[in-house]
Amino acid sequence: MSRIYDPARRERERMLLLDRRAAAQAEGKAVSEGVCETVSLSEARGSAFSAKSGRETTYRRQPGLEWLASKGRLSVQQRLAGERYGHCYRRAMSEGALPSTLDVKPRATAPGGKSLSATLAHAEGTAHAAARLARYRKSLSNQPALVAACNDVCGRELTPREATANEREAGRLEAVLMVALDILAAAGTP
Repeated sequence: MSRIYDPARRERERMLLLDRRAAAQAEGKAVSEGVCETVSLSEARGSAFSAKSGRETTYRRQPGLEWLASKGRLSVQQRLAGERYGHCYRRAMSEGALPSTLDVKPRATAPGGKSLSATLAHAEGTAHAAARLARYRKSLSNQPALVAACNDVCGRELTPREATANEREAGRLEAVLMVALDILAAAGTP
């Protein structure tokens, strides 16, 4: 069977293809503008982003310690101390309840589908992180401002501006954080 050349059909297909292409470009432009608006609003609230340019600009939110380090405001020892504190904080705060059962015979797997040994190992790691976090806080003399600064910037990974109401308070939080990180770095790894 031979195909009959139909110029009107071919023109309709070409117009349909052009319409689809224009719609895709308009949608891409709208998404890009939406991302730029979201990033600029978040930056106004104090979030920090790193942008990677290329065919499309990619944005990645910078955690507080990374942002301070990129500005040259942290020494290597301060950053490492902050990362250790943050790791312990996040692990201790992610503590979930140990599953329980009324079954007469214990099962090899917990109700959530994880093996009992994996659940117990996770709980043990969380308990160790909570103990290390308590030692870090003790080295800060459990001073509320120092602990709060470490919790916000190292643990919750907020920039100083995100954690406070204004620039003045952000500067104060940053200064308190520097003191706390110096103390943690001097104390070493407990």
